[in-house]
Formats: sequence, structure tokens, C-alpha cells
Amino acid sequence: MHTERTDIMLRAHRVDKVFDNGCQALHQVSVEVKRGEVVVIVGPSGSGKSTFLRTLNKLETLSAGHIEIEGVDMYHKATNINRLRERVGMVFQSFNLFPHKTALQNVMLAPLKVAKRPRAEVEQQARALLTKVGLAERMDHYPGQLSGGQQQRVAIARALCMQPHIMLFDEPTSALDPEMVGEVLEVMKALAREGMTMVVVTHEMGFAREVADRVLFMAEGRVLAEDTPARFFSHPAHPRLQQFLAQIL
Repeated sequence: MHTERTDIMLRAHRVDKVFDNGCQALHQVSVEVKRGEVVVIVGPSGSGKSTFLRTLNKLETLSAGHIEIEGVDMYHKATNINRLRERVGMVFQSFNLFPHKTALQNVMLAPLKVAKRPRAEVEQQARALLTKVGLAERMDHYPGQLSGGQQQRVAIARALCMQPHIMLFDEPTSALDPEMVGEVLEVMKALAREGMTMVVVTHEMGFAREVADRVLFMAEGRVLAEDTPARFFSHPAHPRLQQFLAQIL
């Protein structure tokens, strides 16, 4: 299918990442994500999935290649990286909430301090987002008074409050107790249904199967397979992917 360039939200082209110790984490990774698309990246531990995700908002720098967000080259010296980063929401394994601030204050912080938006507008949006992620009754609670699943939902609301154009999720459920995984995945599914562009690194194969438009398989720092969920799981083409699925399913 031919898509106009404007349809592409994110383009990574031949991305390499070599760490200072000489370890090469990424080899020639090329990925395109269309506006409104949900791309899920799976693979064994140490395959470069999280490193790749972190290059997409320049938390890790590239050794070669380039990355564009909505046509803007993230690594061009003229690019205002802070302005561009505002378009890219990120949710990590660990929730990274400020312990001395309430859920509401955590969600409001960046739009006030970074985006310099009016307080009344930010508070209204933050309350709406916390309600949306099921935390209407918990807005004035501190992180220490919240379960892991609740804290992660606050972290998602916090990322959304910056009004990003794309959301990156780095194994958002891997630090959670099993009974809390579902509540976070439900919030992510709702976002996908609303058309949010998402790149998700996860071990949750059910989520990949149900929500992804495309699933990518990474191993040894390379993208070895890419397909629709139906074909990815039922007819895995690459031997390394066949082995991976046999181990986990």
C-alpha cells in the first residue's frame, strides 16, 4: 500500500548503536510507524528492544542512521530536541513518580514547567486523564499510597498530559505483580482504540495479538521478522522467531 510521507509518524533508518565498551546493541534497524498504528516489539532479553525504543526520543544517541518524528530529523543539529520530545510520550518499566507529589501534581508537573501551559487548563486536563485511567478517587494520593498498577496508570496519564503525538512503552507491565498487569493493559488498549500511535516493547503476547497492527521480532540487535499478529503467531517465518515462540507460548 502506498502511503504519503505525511502518513508516517516515525521513521528509523539503518540505526546502529555501539556502546562505549564496544558492544553493538543495534544493527541497521529500520522501522516505519504510520499515524494511528500500534507496533509491538517482542524478542528475548538483551535483543536491543529497549535500547531501540530509547533512541526514539534520544535517551540513547545513535552511532549511525537517523530517526525522524513527523518528518523532523531528531538528530539534526538544527532540531530543537526538547520541542520535539514533547511530541513523544514515554512510559518506562519503573514508574519514576515524584514520591512527595500527589498523583495529580505528578501529572501536572511537566505541562506546567516544560510546556508552560496555563495552570487551570493543565489541571482540568490532568483530572480528566486520571479519571480516564480509572483513578478519579486517587488523585490526591501520593505514590506510596498507590499500588504498582495504579502508579503505572498515573505515569501513563502524566505522559498523555503533554499531548504527545506518539506514545512509547518500554515493558510497562514487567515490574508489576501479575494481578495488576491487566489494569495497565486495559488503559493501553483504550488508547489504541482511540487512534493513538504507539510503539510498545512488551512480553505480553496476548496484548500483541489483540492490539498490534504489526509485530516486530528483534534478536541480537536486529529486526528479524515483522508481520501482522495473525501471521506472526500462526506462521512465523524466521527460524529464530519459531524458536522464540516455541519457548514462550
